[in-house]
Amino acid sequence: MGVDQYIGGVEHAILHLLYSRFYARAMKATGHFHMDEPFDSLFTQGMVIHETFRTRTGEWVLPADAEQRDGRWVHVTTGEPLEIGGVEKMSKSKKNVVDPDDIIARFGADTARWFMLSDTPPERDIEWTEAGAEKVWRFTQRIWRLVNESAASTDGSDAAQSLELRRAAHKALHAVTEDLAALRFNRAIARVYELTNALQAALGKAEPAAVREAAELLILVSAPMMPHLAEECWADLGCGDLVSVASWPLADRALIREDVLVLPVQINGKKRADISVPRTAGDEVVTALVIADDAVQRGLEGRAVKRVIVVRGRIVNVVV
Repeated sequence: MGVDQYIGGVEHAILHLLYSRFYARAMKATGHFHMDEPFDSLFTQGMVIHETFRTRTGEWVLPADAEQRDGRWVHVTTGEPLEIGGVEKMSKSKKNVVDPDDIIARFGADTARWFMLSDTPPERDIEWTEAGAEKVWRFTQRIWRLVNESAASTDGSDAAQSLELRRAAHKALHAVTEDLAALRFNRAIARVYELTNALQAALGKAEPAAVREAAELLILVSAPMMPHLAEECWADLGCGDLVSVASWPLADRALIREDVLVLPVQINGKKRADISVPRTAGDEVVTALVIADDAVQRGLEGRAVKRVIVVRGRIVNVVV
């Protein structure tokens, strides 16, 4: 105590959370506890929701017992037509629940976890769908193939492609690190998709060392959300030990810096344009690029420029 991070479903706010806070305050009042609150931070996650199915007599039907035939929903065993109800939070009373054992048996635990984290921000409700789970399952197969292809890669000598791949890998690492710290799991997973595409495009072109580095980083950043597959891939790369005990890597700052900056340009305090400039450009070069820009020229409306103020790396102010 205090617990760094409390994560709970919204339906528990008046039970687990309220009672634990009450007991903490009561124990402080009686001299058994030294803190006002038992938790330093609260994060309330959304509910898992699913379609509901009913027979014409009003009986609830499990999703596993419903299937589509000739464009309509029927009971798997009896063939009785079913009515589709609203999408509601999973509950035993309405039988709109999916058995985790069935999911794991069909898709694996990693697929279930990845889909739950990737579909929506964690504070919002998530609708479980078979199609979504199947799409994630196909992605796990793609990761598996890609890592094995990367392990066997001996081709490629394109230095520019290698640098581009290393930039993509370290940018993904930097972004995933920040997203996980902020509990933005769906955004972290989006970065993993981007890195996967970059690695796929670089196979056979980038140098083997760059491919190897990107493959290792791909496994490391996906491991928190897909631990079983990550361990198998880590072993296939011959990394030794377990990925779960490996140190979290640090992104190379030199590789995540953008060579080009996009700076807003204001004319007499009102934004008129955005301009791309080299990161290393001096004030004189930036000024020349700003004055030559078509959007800036339209914003000047023929007025004479008195002064250009360059705030390095942030903004350009043009005074007329």
